Amino acid sequence: MNNWVVTTLQRVMEKVAAENQRLDGKTPYIPYDGFYSDVMLERGSDWWANGFWGGLLWQLFNYTGKLELREAAIFQEKRLDDALATFRDIHHDVGFLWLLTAVAHYKVTGDQQAQRTGLHAANLLAGRFNVDGNFLVSWNDQPGWVIIDSMMNIQLLYWASEQTRDPRFAKMADRHAKTVAKYLVRADGSVGHIASFDAETGRFLTQLAGQGVGADSAWSRGQAWGIYGFALTYRHTRDQTYLAVAQRIADYFIAQCQLNHYIPLADFRAPKVPKLVDTSAGMIAACGLLELADWLPSAEEKPYRSAAQSILMATADQYANWQTTEDGIIGGGTEAYHRPATYEVPLIYSDYFFTEALLRLEGQALFLW
Repeated sequence: MNNWVVTTLQRVMEKVAAENQRLDGKTPYIPYDGFYSDVMLERGSDWWANGFWGGLLWQLFNYTGKLELREAAIFQEKRLDDALATFRDIHHDVGFLWLLTAVAHYKVTGDQQAQRTGLHAANLLAGRFNVDGNFLVSWNDQPGWVIIDSMMNIQLLYWASEQTRDPRFAKMADRHAKTVAKYLVRADGSVGHIASFDAETGRFLTQLAGQGVGADSAWSRGQAWGIYGFALTYRHTRDQTYLAVAQRIADYFIAQCQLNHYIPLADFRAPKVPKLVDTSAGMIAACGLLELADWLPSAEEKPYRSAAQSILMATADQYANWQTTEDGIIGGGTEAYHRPATYEVPLIYSDYFFTEALLRLEGQALFLW
C-alpha cells in the first residue's frame, strides 16, 4: 500500500503542476472538453467549491515545499476577497471557501491578514445562527433549511473559538451539530440532505429532497459529508456522541459501497436505471473514514481504514486520468442526481479529497478542518 500511495502522489504532483501552468490563476471546477475554464466567471466568486483548488495547492506545497504552489494558492485566496467585499450571495459554505484558503495560509505561514480573513468568514457564519432552532441557516433564500454539508463548514467555528478564546463560536457549532444529528441522521445510518424548520419558531417540519433522488433517499455525497463532518466534530469536542454518529453513518456507507465494488452510487436508494456513480462521495468518505479510524481503539479502527484504502484504489484504477495534457484527475463525479449535464464528470473537490486522503495515509496531510 505504501508504495502505491507514494507513486500515486507523484502522479498527482505532476498532474497538478501541469494544470497550474495552464490555469494561470483561473479557478477550476469541471473540465469541459478536457480543460478547465474559470468557474468564478461562470458561477461567481462566492461559488461554494471555489476553495478546493487553493486547498489542493496548500496540501501539495506543504508536502513538496515548491514555492510556485504557495504563490498560486495565495492568489486563489485573494480572488475570494471579492466575495467578502461584495457579500452578494454568501451562504453557509464559508468553511469550504476559507478554511482551505485563508486559514490554510495562516496555518502554514502565520500570515496575520489571512487569519483576519478567516475570522471574518467565521463571523459571517455565526451570523446565520437561528437561536430558537439551534441551527445555522444553510441558504439565504430558505431561512429554515439546514443541509448535511454544513457539518464540514462548522469546523470554521471551532477554529475561530481556538483563535479568539471566545467559546460562542464553538457553542453554536455544537448546538448545530446536535440538531443535524437529531433531524438528518436516520437510525439505519443513512442521511437526509435537507432538514426543514419553521424559521420563526425553530420547530422541525420535515426532511426534503435535495441533490439525491428524493426526501427519503440516501444521497451518497451527503453520507460522506456526514462521516467526515461528525468525525471532525468529535476531534474538536471529544464528545463521544459525535464519534458514534460518524461510525453509524460510516457503517451504512461501507455496506452500500461494497455492493458496487467500493465505488459509491450517486444515491444508494436510486432506481437501478440509470446507474450513476459519484466518485466524489468516495473521496470525501475516504478522508472521513481515516479521520474516524484515528479516534477509535486499535481493535475497531481497521475496517474503516481498510475501506478507505479500498475506495481510493478502486477509484484510481477505474476513474483516474493521469494525462498531463488534460485537466482533472478523478472522473466519475456526479454533481446532483437530477442534473444530467454533470453526470459522472471530474470535479475539483474529488481531486482535493483524493489528495488529502493519500497524504493522510502517508502521515503528511496538512490539517485544514
